[in-house]
Amino acid sequence: MGKQVQVLIIGAGSAGLSALRQVKKYTENFILINHGPLGTTCARVGCMPSKALIHVANACHKSRLLGEKGFLSSRQVSVDISAVMKHVRKLRDFFAGGMRDDTLEMANGKLLDGRAQIVGPDRVRVGREEFTTSRIIIATGSRPIVPEAWEGFSELVLTSANLFEQEDFPKRVGVIGLGTIGLEIGQALSRLGVEVHGFARRRVFGGLTDPEINSAVAAAMGEEFVLYAGDEAEVEDMGNYLLVRAGDKSVAVDKIVASSGVIPNLQGLGLENLGIELDDRGLPPFNSNTLQVADLPVFIAGDVNGLSPILHEALDEGFIAGVNCGLDEPRNFCRRVPLKIVFSDPQIALVGQTFEQLGHTDVIIGRSDFSKQSRARVEGRNLGLLHIYVDRDSMRFLGAEMAVPDAEHLAHLLALALQNRMTVAEMLQMPFYHPTVEEGLRTALRDVAQQMPPDNRPVELTLCQSCPEPPLS
Repeated sequence: MGKQVQVLIIGAGSAGLSALRQVKKYTENFILINHGPLGTTCARVGCMPSKALIHVANACHKSRLLGEKGFLSSRQVSVDISAVMKHVRKLRDFFAGGMRDDTLEMANGKLLDGRAQIVGPDRVRVGREEFTTSRIIIATGSRPIVPEAWEGFSELVLTSANLFEQEDFPKRVGVIGLGTIGLEIGQALSRLGVEVHGFARRRVFGGLTDPEINSAVAAAMGEEFVLYAGDEAEVEDMGNYLLVRAGDKSVAVDKIVASSGVIPNLQGLGLENLGIELDDRGLPPFNSNTLQVADLPVFIAGDVNGLSPILHEALDEGFIAGVNCGLDEPRNFCRRVPLKIVFSDPQIALVGQTFEQLGHTDVIIGRSDFSKQSRARVEGRNLGLLHIYVDRDSMRFLGAEMAVPDAEHLAHLLALALQNRMTVAEMLQMPFYHPTVEEGLRTALRDVAQQMPPDNRPVELTLCQSCPEPPLS
């Protein structure tokens, strides 16, 4: 019998650390096991370095636009990519270093570096050491999908794991997969002067389901780099370059970015030793509201469960798993409003129920065309569309999809409105300052109101009705 611990957490990423914060509230008898570098995926190879790269790329793009308008003496902006990447790594190291220090402080000497293998619902082995435990939390994260066929030229394949280590980028890059990572990195590299060719198996970009919004993204991205959508991309090593074929198109590139999604880190974890049937992905059955695996004292949280590989979801799931490990009977937790943001330009956001999910319900779609939006036009960012979906009977806001400037801010407003089950009438009572991009949201809300029967249309409050002062005489 190995060393006895109350809770054993496998993985020191965002979900594992979130779980540990809760576990420490009721016990110090825990072990945190991690294989590989500390610092979380987000800080080391995900959210933070990618946003640093995007910020510089967008600044270069804006400088070029100013040059074209004659506001700068030169239209040419020379980019030192080596300096850009040093800047990105400096910021990356700051964030990852902070998370590494936080991890060591939280673990307080109970962090074990090694690869964990589950040998039973209450036993875990790390190297030659075995632990017996009352609870197990699996939070091993995910990794980029790289087809086996690409192993022969792996040195020419960029993923989130090695992209930010590049000192420079070649002249031509193919981006395979145009979801969140593909759009963000593809556009950023293009704005830094790299010749980018983007490939998508389906004619869908950034996870959108609304055809009109998707078309707006295709038009915007097509202005910046070449898009090939609708066919599976195949890559062949030609010796001194890679040939990417998609349908009847073929393009020569120097390297490719693998951005076709992520896969849970399950290899060698020993889930088959839990004594329950696994699905075709190798995942065990679990309750998404408790995160308990079957009826076992095992919980699975974060990217590894394949539900929603997004940081704030991982933090929530770590919280749920950590709390439930301390209870005799796990609690069911309500999940937050679904929220997804892609940091392309224009930004993409999905809030609540999507167009696809609402396809068979009676909804009103409120539209706002940002080509005419005043603040966006002043800043030369006037492109994109916003659609909000509203229940026709109750007039409650249900969801939205958009590709507009500052979608990250509009999405948070809409998520709050959905969390509070607001109607269009209630949302229209919110003040909209002028000139702001938020006025584009009011346009969509007013569009919904105009589609309602006259007797049911919401009345926007006048100045005197909406403030505490008596009417002016």
